Amino acid sequence: MYTSELTKYSPRTEIANTSRILVVEDEELIREMLVVALEEEGYGVVTASDGRTAIEYLKNFEPNSTEAVFDLVILDLMLPQINGLDICRLLRHQGNPIPILMVSAKGSETDRVLGLEVGADDYLTKPFSMRELVARCRALLRRQRLSTLPVVPVLHYKEVTLNAQECRVMVRGQEVNLSPKEFRLLELFMSYARRVWSREQLLDQVWGPDFVGDSKTVDVHIRWLREKLEQDPSRPEYIVTVRGFGYRFG
Repeated sequence: MYTSELTKYSPRTEIANTSRILVVEDEELIREMLVVALEEEGYGVVTASDGRTAIEYLKNFEPNSTEAVFDLVILDLMLPQINGLDICRLLRHQGNPIPILMVSAKGSETDRVLGLEVGADDYLTKPFSMRELVARCRALLRRQRLSTLPVVPVLHYKEVTLNAQECRVMVRGQEVNLSPKEFRLLELFMSYARRVWSREQLLDQVWGPDFVGDSKTVDVHIRWLREKLEQDPSRPEYIVTVRGFGYRFG
């Protein structure tokens, strides 16, 4: 069932949770539940109940434009007028790179492979969990955002230098060894210096939306990072605790 999932999760905020999602679904109940779940996460949602309306919404794509009307499409496979496969083919033929999450009651391997081969980025079989759908949307949007960010190979802050391409960190002229999670935490902090992050946001960004565990995992990794970055970890200069909110860098 879909309805049981709507009240079970609490929304998490993305770095800039201003993404707009087009939901193309002809079943009214499912469409309404998708709107509720996505709007609770802070996304802007526009709906279409048939394929022709969806194409009208998406037809203004310009290959050289830096702005898109929508950031993600949730696309039902079986639609009136124009089906989801044909919409997906059309978008990819036009060169439109918008992430597409295809949803369908057809769950065979052949159907999933066909959906992915015509250009969908992910495929979810009905009935699905709203929690899983939101997690998949979040992952697709994150992947899209990272693919469009300019590459910043080297980050500097005071006496800390992070080289993303070489996965190297220098502190006061000395290279320090970080675990993958420590490196990702530091890269996130240095990319958004002075921004305050809650534990839940750090878990979402570094460990992923599907992480199952204690939020104290963040505290442990912060302590390890401080031991490698700070001259006096008990009086941190770089990773600062903001009581009642979380952590910030600098």
